This record gives sequence, C-alpha cells and structure tokens, in this order.
Amino acid sequence: EVQLVESGGGLVQPGGSLRLSCAASGFTFSSSTMTWVRQAPGKTLEWVSTVNSGGSRYYADSVKGRFTISRDNAKNTVYLQMNSLKSEDTAMYYCTTLDGKRGQGTQVTVSS
Repeated sequence: EVQLVESGGGLVQPGGSLRLSCAASGFTFSSSTMTWVRQAPGKTLEWVSTVNSGGSRYYADSVKGRFTISRDNAKNTVYLQMNSLKSEDTAMYYCTTLDGKRGQGTQVTVSS
C-alpha cells in the first residue's frame, strides 16, 4: 500500500524558511517521479515542483528561485526547502506520485 506522510509545516513570518518532508513507502521510491502540490483556501490545487528519478527538477514560476526540491532515495523521502516565504505561499502542501496518490498534507501559514 502506497503511503505518503508529509511533515514540516507550520507558522512562519514573511521572509522566513521552512523545510517540508515527505516519507514514502509501499512503492519503488527511487524510480518514481515525486511532486509537491499545494492548495490555498478557496483555490484549486496548484503544482509547485517535481523531481524525477534522474534528479531533474522543475518549478512553478511562482516559486522558482525560492523553493528547492530534493530527494534522498536511501531514506525514501522527498523534501521541499522553502525560502523567502510570502503570504501567498500559505496553503496545504501535499506530495504526490505520478498516479495521483497523495498524503494528508502539511499546513504552511505565512503571516506576521
């Protein structure tokens, strides 16, 4: 059974940083493309970043230069380092597999 468990969210001031983690199990993580998406209140799901099995990384324009996705295949974990956070980054963040499996999410709130 595929399991994805996100963690690392919280309340941070504008300009601050957070690192999200997603621990994966139940599938061959090292050969899987992993994606972070987010959903702000009242808005649709938004793609944030993707890392494929070869380590290539892709970012939405809204986070490019501020967020960094990475993976540790030994730990079956994907990360999202978020710097220079803005209020518009406030959302529930999910990691997902290519076939749409996702975890319960972790809340990120950027507010002074």
